[in-house]
Amino acid sequence: MKKLKQLLSLILLVIVPTLAFSQKTITGRVLDNMDNSPLAEATVSAAGRKVSTKTGADGSFSLTVPETVTRLYVSYVGYAEQMVSVTGGSVTVLLVSSAQALTDVVVIGYGTARKKDLTGSVASVGEKDFVKGTFASPDQLIQGKVSGVQITNNSGQPGGAATIRIRGASALTGTGNPLFVIDGVPLDNSSSRPGLGDIGLGGSNPGTNVLNFINPADILTMDILKDASATAIYGSRGAYGVVLITTKKGKSGETKIDFGASVGFSNVARKIRVLTASEYRQALPYYGLSATNDKKSDVNAFDAITRQGMVQNYNVAISGGVENSR
Repeated sequence: MKKLKQLLSLILLVIVPTLAFSQKTITGRVLDNMDNSPLAEATVSAAGRKVSTKTGADGSFSLTVPETVTRLYVSYVGYAEQMVSVTGGSVTVLLVSSAQALTDVVVIGYGTARKKDLTGSVASVGEKDFVKGTFASPDQLIQGKVSGVQITNNSGQPGGAATIRIRGASALTGTGNPLFVIDGVPLDNSSSRPGLGDIGLGGSNPGTNVLNFINPADILTMDILKDASATAIYGSRGAYGVVLITTKKGKSGETKIDFGASVGFSNVARKIRVLTASEYRQALPYYGLSATNDKKSDVNAFDAITRQGMVQNYNVAISGGVENSR
Protein backbone atom coordinates (compact mmCIF):
# COMPACT_ATOMS: atom_id res chain seq x y z
CA MET A 1 0.00 0.00 0.00
CA LYS A 2 2.87 2.34 0.86
CA LYS A 3 4.49 1.69 -2.50
CA LEU A 4 1.17 2.35 -4.28
CA LYS A 5 0.84 5.76 -2.60
CA GLN A 6 4.39 6.64 -3.62
CA LEU A 7 3.65 5.62 -7.21
CA LEU A 8 0.51 7.79 -7.34
CA SER A 9 2.38 10.75 -5.93
CA LEU A 10 5.07 10.31 -8.56
CA ILE A 11 2.46 10.22 -11.35
CA LEU A 12 0.81 13.41 -10.07
CA LEU A 13 4.15 15.17 -9.90
CA VAL A 14 4.66 14.37 -13.57
CA ILE A 15 1.14 15.08 -14.90
CA VAL A 16 0.26 18.33 -13.06
CA PRO A 17 3.23 20.37 -14.33
CA THR A 18 2.59 19.00 -17.79
CA LEU A 19 -1.02 20.22 -17.72
CA ALA A 20 0.01 23.54 -16.22
CA PHE A 21 2.51 24.28 -18.98
CA SER A 22 0.44 22.83 -21.83
CA GLN A 23 -0.28 25.65 -24.31
CA LYS A 24 -2.15 26.29 -27.54
CA THR A 25 -2.01 28.93 -30.25
CA ILE A 26 -5.16 30.84 -31.25
CA THR A 27 -5.25 32.69 -34.56
CA GLY A 28 -7.92 34.89 -36.05
CA ARG A 29 -8.92 38.29 -37.44
CA VAL A 30 -10.64 41.38 -36.01
CA LEU A 31 -13.02 43.14 -38.43
CA ASP A 32 -15.55 45.99 -38.46
CA ASN A 33 -19.07 44.59 -38.29
CA MET A 34 -20.43 47.10 -40.84
CA ASP A 35 -18.12 46.59 -43.84
CA ASN A 36 -15.78 43.78 -42.67
CA SER A 37 -12.78 46.08 -42.96
CA PRO A 38 -9.72 44.95 -40.92
CA LEU A 39 -8.95 46.74 -37.64
CA ALA A 40 -5.23 47.18 -37.12
CA GLU A 41 -3.70 47.56 -33.63
CA ALA A 42 -6.72 46.06 -31.88
CA THR A 43 -5.89 44.46 -28.50
CA VAL A 44 -6.56 40.75 -28.02
CA SER A 45 -6.08 39.37 -24.50
CA ALA A 46 -6.72 36.06 -22.77
CA ALA A 47 -9.40 36.05 -20.07
CA GLY A 48 -7.85 35.69 -16.61
CA ARG A 49 -4.28 35.82 -17.96
CA LYS A 50 -1.78 38.58 -18.51
CA VAL A 51 -1.27 37.53 -22.10
CA SER A 52 -2.18 39.84 -24.97
CA THR A 53 -1.21 40.83 -28.49
CA LYS A 54 -2.02 43.39 -31.19
CA THR A 55 -3.57 42.78 -34.59
CA GLY A 56 -1.61 43.44 -37.76
CA ALA A 57 -2.49 45.68 -40.71
CA ASP A 58 -4.84 43.04 -42.08
CA GLY A 59 -6.55 42.60 -38.71
CA SER A 60 -4.98 39.18 -38.08
CA PHE A 61 -3.47 38.00 -34.79
CA SER A 62 -1.78 35.00 -33.23
CA LEU A 63 -1.83 34.43 -29.48
CA THR A 64 -0.27 31.61 -27.49
CA VAL A 65 -2.22 30.88 -24.31
CA PRO A 66 -2.53 28.11 -21.72
CA GLU A 67 -4.69 25.16 -22.72
CA THR A 68 -7.27 26.10 -20.08
CA VAL A 69 -8.09 29.49 -21.67
CA THR A 70 -11.48 29.44 -23.40
CA ARG A 71 -12.29 33.15 -23.73
CA LEU A 72 -10.66 36.17 -25.35
CA TYR A 73 -11.30 39.87 -24.84
CA VAL A 74 -11.01 42.11 -27.91
CA SER A 75 -10.93 45.92 -27.65
CA TYR A 76 -10.30 48.78 -30.03
CA VAL A 77 -10.57 52.57 -29.72
CA GLY A 78 -14.04 53.72 -30.75
CA TYR A 79 -15.52 50.22 -30.53
CA ALA A 80 -17.30 48.32 -27.79
CA GLU A 81 -15.17 45.68 -26.05
CA GLN A 82 -16.23 42.16 -26.94
CA MET A 83 -15.75 38.79 -25.26
CA VAL A 84 -15.57 35.76 -27.55
CA SER A 85 -15.50 32.06 -26.71
CA VAL A 86 -12.73 30.00 -28.24
CA THR A 87 -13.66 26.45 -29.16
CA GLY A 88 -11.15 25.86 -31.92
CA GLY A 89 -7.81 27.20 -33.00
CA SER A 90 -9.18 30.03 -35.16
CA VAL A 91 -11.74 32.78 -34.56
CA THR A 92 -13.15 35.83 -36.40
CA VAL A 93 -14.26 38.79 -34.28
CA LEU A 94 -16.66 41.47 -35.54
CA LEU A 95 -16.50 44.63 -33.43
CA VAL A 96 -19.42 47.06 -33.15
CA SER A 97 -18.72 50.79 -33.14
CA SER A 98 -19.54 52.39 -29.79
CA ALA A 99 -20.10 55.75 -31.51
CA GLN A 100 -22.66 54.57 -34.01
CA ALA A 101 -24.86 57.63 -33.27
CA LEU A 102 -22.19 59.83 -34.90
CA THR A 103 -23.00 58.25 -38.25
CA ASP A 104 -26.62 59.45 -38.17
CA VAL A 105 -27.51 61.51 -41.22
CA VAL A 106 -28.73 65.06 -40.58
CA VAL A 107 -30.47 67.32 -43.12
CA ILE A 108 -28.62 70.65 -43.26
CA GLY A 109 -30.46 72.60 -45.94
CA TYR A 110 -28.03 72.07 -48.80
CA GLY A 111 -27.99 68.28 -48.60
CA THR A 112 -27.24 65.76 -45.87
CA ALA A 113 -24.18 65.15 -43.71
CA ARG A 114 -23.04 62.87 -40.95
CA LYS A 115 -23.14 64.35 -37.46
CA LYS A 116 -19.41 63.86 -36.91
CA ASP A 117 -18.64 65.84 -40.10
CA LEU A 118 -20.65 68.92 -39.09
CA THR A 119 -18.89 72.07 -37.92
CA GLY A 120 -22.05 73.99 -37.00
CA SER A 121 -24.41 73.60 -34.10
CA VAL A 122 -27.22 71.26 -35.19
CA ALA A 123 -29.78 69.44 -33.06
CA SER A 124 -31.76 66.58 -34.58
CA VAL A 125 -34.93 65.18 -32.99
CA GLY A 126 -36.44 62.02 -34.46
CA GLU A 127 -39.84 60.42 -34.19
CA LYS A 128 -38.83 58.24 -31.24
CA ASP A 129 -37.65 61.33 -29.31
CA PHE A 130 -40.73 63.51 -29.85
CA VAL A 131 -42.82 64.61 -26.88
CA LYS A 132 -45.73 62.21 -26.43
CA GLY A 133 -49.31 63.44 -26.15
CA THR A 134 -52.05 65.26 -28.03
CA PHE A 135 -50.82 68.31 -29.93
CA ALA A 136 -52.35 71.03 -32.08
CA SER A 137 -49.11 72.10 -33.80
CA PRO A 138 -45.80 70.41 -34.74
CA ASP A 139 -43.56 72.74 -32.71
CA GLN A 140 -44.94 71.18 -29.51
CA LEU A 141 -43.24 67.90 -30.48
CA ILE A 142 -39.82 69.34 -29.56
CA GLN A 143 -40.88 71.55 -26.65
CA GLY A 144 -38.27 71.05 -23.93
CA LYS A 145 -36.32 68.54 -26.05
CA VAL A 146 -33.61 70.77 -27.52
CA SER A 147 -31.17 72.81 -25.47
CA GLY A 148 -31.18 76.52 -26.24
CA VAL A 149 -34.65 76.42 -27.83
CA GLN A 150 -37.59 78.00 -25.99
CA ILE A 151 -41.16 77.53 -27.24
CA THR A 152 -43.92 79.58 -25.61
CA ASN A 153 -47.61 79.55 -26.53
CA ASN A 154 -48.88 83.12 -26.83
CA SER A 155 -52.46 82.24 -25.91
CA GLY A 156 -54.70 79.36 -24.94
CA GLN A 157 -56.41 79.40 -28.33
CA PRO A 158 -56.13 76.07 -30.18
CA GLY A 159 -53.66 76.59 -32.99
CA GLY A 160 -52.65 79.97 -31.60
CA ALA A 161 -49.34 81.59 -32.42
CA ALA A 162 -46.22 80.49 -30.58
CA THR A 163 -43.00 82.33 -29.86
CA ILE A 164 -39.91 80.28 -30.71
CA ARG A 165 -36.48 81.48 -29.67
CA ILE A 166 -33.22 79.75 -30.53
CA ARG A 167 -30.38 80.67 -28.18
CA GLY A 168 -32.31 83.44 -26.45
CA ALA A 169 -34.01 86.66 -27.51
CA SER A 170 -31.44 88.31 -29.77
CA ALA A 171 -33.67 90.06 -32.32
CA LEU A 172 -33.16 93.79 -32.73
CA THR A 173 -35.49 93.89 -35.71
CA GLY A 174 -37.99 91.42 -37.10
CA THR A 175 -39.99 88.79 -35.27
CA GLY A 176 -37.06 86.80 -33.89
CA ASN A 177 -38.72 83.54 -34.92
CA PRO A 178 -36.71 81.01 -36.92
CA LEU A 179 -37.22 80.14 -40.58
CA PHE A 180 -39.21 76.96 -41.18
CA VAL A 181 -38.30 74.73 -44.12
CA ILE A 182 -40.68 71.88 -44.97
CA ASP A 183 -39.12 69.17 -47.16
CA GLY A 184 -36.79 71.76 -48.68
CA VAL A 185 -39.46 74.45 -49.20
CA PRO A 186 -39.01 77.60 -47.00
CA LEU A 187 -42.14 79.15 -45.49
CA ASP A 188 -42.76 82.89 -45.43
CA ASN A 189 -43.97 82.61 -41.79
CA SER A 190 -47.45 83.91 -42.62
CA SER A 191 -50.62 82.28 -41.35
CA SER A 192 -52.07 79.46 -43.41
CA ARG A 193 -55.60 80.45 -42.32
CA PRO A 194 -57.57 83.00 -44.37
CA GLY A 195 -57.85 86.26 -42.45
CA LEU A 196 -61.04 88.25 -41.84
CA GLY A 197 -59.35 91.53 -42.53
CA ASP A 198 -60.91 94.81 -41.55
CA ILE A 199 -64.35 94.21 -43.06
CA GLY A 200 -66.49 94.91 -40.03
CA LEU A 201 -66.62 91.34 -38.75
CA GLY A 202 -64.92 91.95 -35.45
CA GLY A 203 -61.48 92.94 -36.67
CA SER A 204 -58.61 90.82 -37.98
CA ASN A 205 -57.78 87.33 -36.81
CA PRO A 206 -55.41 86.88 -33.88
CA GLY A 207 -52.00 85.41 -34.65
CA THR A 208 -51.94 81.74 -35.63
CA ASN A 209 -49.23 79.13 -35.80
CA VAL A 210 -47.55 78.99 -39.21
CA LEU A 211 -47.28 75.18 -38.93
CA ASN A 212 -51.00 74.52 -38.46
CA PHE A 213 -51.32 72.98 -41.92
CA ILE A 214 -48.98 70.08 -41.02
CA ASN A 215 -50.24 67.06 -39.13
CA PRO A 216 -47.75 66.32 -36.31
CA ALA A 217 -48.24 62.59 -36.98
CA ASP A 218 -46.79 63.07 -40.50
CA ILE A 219 -43.44 64.43 -39.30
CA LEU A 220 -40.39 62.15 -39.39
CA THR A 221 -37.60 64.40 -38.08
CA MET A 222 -36.99 67.99 -37.04
CA ASP A 223 -33.49 69.45 -37.34
CA ILE A 224 -32.68 72.77 -35.65
CA LEU A 225 -29.82 74.80 -37.15
CA LYS A 226 -28.59 77.15 -34.46
CA ASP A 227 -25.53 79.07 -35.58
CA ALA A 228 -24.37 81.14 -38.57
CA SER A 229 -22.40 78.38 -40.28
CA ALA A 230 -25.41 76.07 -40.27
CA THR A 231 -27.85 78.71 -41.51
CA ALA A 232 -25.59 80.43 -44.05
CA ILE A 233 -27.34 78.79 -47.00
CA TYR A 234 -30.56 80.70 -46.17
CA GLY A 235 -29.01 84.15 -45.88
CA SER A 236 -30.72 86.79 -43.74
CA ARG A 237 -33.89 84.68 -43.53
CA GLY A 238 -32.03 82.28 -41.24
CA ALA A 239 -30.70 85.00 -38.94
CA TYR A 240 -32.70 83.66 -35.99
CA GLY A 241 -32.10 79.99 -36.74
CA VAL A 242 -33.68 77.46 -39.07
CA VAL A 243 -36.02 74.56 -38.33
CA LEU A 244 -35.92 71.85 -41.00
CA ILE A 245 -38.95 69.55 -41.00
CA THR A 246 -38.86 66.26 -42.89
CA THR A 247 -42.18 64.51 -43.41
CA LYS A 248 -42.78 60.80 -43.75
CA LYS A 249 -42.68 59.22 -47.19
CA GLY A 250 -43.69 55.88 -48.60
CA LYS A 251 -41.15 53.10 -49.05
CA SER A 252 -40.87 50.41 -51.65
CA GLY A 253 -42.34 47.10 -50.60
CA GLU A 254 -45.57 45.98 -49.08
CA THR A 255 -48.37 48.46 -48.43
CA LYS A 256 -48.26 49.79 -44.88
CA ILE A 257 -51.24 51.14 -42.95
CA ASP A 258 -50.72 53.26 -39.81
CA PHE A 259 -53.57 54.23 -37.51
CA GLY A 260 -53.39 56.40 -34.43
CA ALA A 261 -55.98 57.76 -32.04
CA SER A 262 -55.71 60.00 -29.00
CA VAL A 263 -58.10 61.82 -26.67
CA GLY A 264 -57.18 64.68 -24.39
CA PHE A 265 -58.84 67.08 -21.96
CA SER A 266 -57.97 70.66 -21.07
CA ASN A 267 -58.96 72.85 -18.14
CA VAL A 268 -58.17 76.34 -16.94
CA ALA A 269 -54.93 75.94 -15.00
CA ARG A 270 -55.58 78.79 -12.58
CA LYS A 271 -58.86 80.61 -12.08
CA ILE A 272 -58.76 84.24 -10.99
CA ARG A 273 -60.46 84.79 -7.62
CA VAL A 274 -63.13 87.46 -8.00
CA LEU A 275 -66.10 88.60 -5.93
CA THR A 276 -69.43 86.90 -6.36
CA ALA A 277 -72.45 89.04 -7.18
CA SER A 278 -73.60 89.15 -3.55
CA GLU A 279 -70.10 90.00 -2.33
CA TYR A 280 -69.90 92.73 -4.92
CA ARG A 281 -73.18 94.25 -3.70
CA GLN A 282 -71.88 94.22 -0.12
CA ALA A 283 -68.60 95.89 -1.17
CA LEU A 284 -70.21 98.82 -3.01
CA PRO A 285 -71.48 100.70 0.12
CA TYR A 286 -68.06 100.30 1.73
CA TYR A 287 -66.57 102.38 -1.08
CA GLY A 288 -69.48 104.83 -1.11
CA LEU A 289 -70.97 103.47 -4.32
CA SER A 290 -74.41 102.24 -5.23
CA ALA A 291 -75.52 99.50 -7.58
CA THR A 292 -77.16 100.51 -10.83
CA ASN A 293 -79.18 98.28 -13.10
CA ASP A 294 -78.96 95.42 -10.59
CA LYS A 295 -80.81 92.37 -11.94
CA LYS A 296 -80.56 90.62 -8.56
CA SER A 297 -79.02 87.48 -10.06
CA ASP A 298 -75.98 85.66 -8.75
CA VAL A 299 -74.22 83.90 -11.67
CA ASN A 300 -70.55 82.97 -11.78
CA ALA A 301 -69.68 84.47 -15.14
CA PHE A 302 -66.30 82.73 -15.33
CA ASP A 303 -67.88 79.30 -14.97
CA ALA A 304 -70.65 80.28 -17.38
CA ILE A 305 -68.27 81.11 -20.26
CA THR A 306 -65.67 78.37 -19.74
CA ARG A 307 -65.87 74.62 -19.76
CA GLN A 308 -63.65 71.56 -19.89
CA GLY A 309 -62.18 71.18 -23.36
CA MET A 310 -61.92 67.89 -25.19
CA VAL A 311 -59.49 67.14 -28.01
CA GLN A 312 -59.71 64.08 -30.25
CA ASN A 313 -57.19 63.12 -32.92
CA TYR A 314 -57.52 60.29 -35.42
CA ASN A 315 -54.86 59.61 -38.02
CA VAL A 316 -54.81 57.08 -40.86
CA ALA A 317 -51.87 56.79 -43.25
CA ILE A 318 -51.35 54.38 -46.13
CA SER A 319 -47.92 54.11 -47.73
CA GLY A 320 -46.05 51.82 -50.06
CA GLY A 321 -45.09 51.55 -53.70
CA VAL A 322 -42.46 50.27 -56.05
CA GLU A 323 -38.95 51.51 -56.75
CA ASN A 324 -39.98 54.33 -59.12
CA SER A 325 -43.33 55.24 -57.58
CA ARG A 326 -43.90 55.70 -53.84
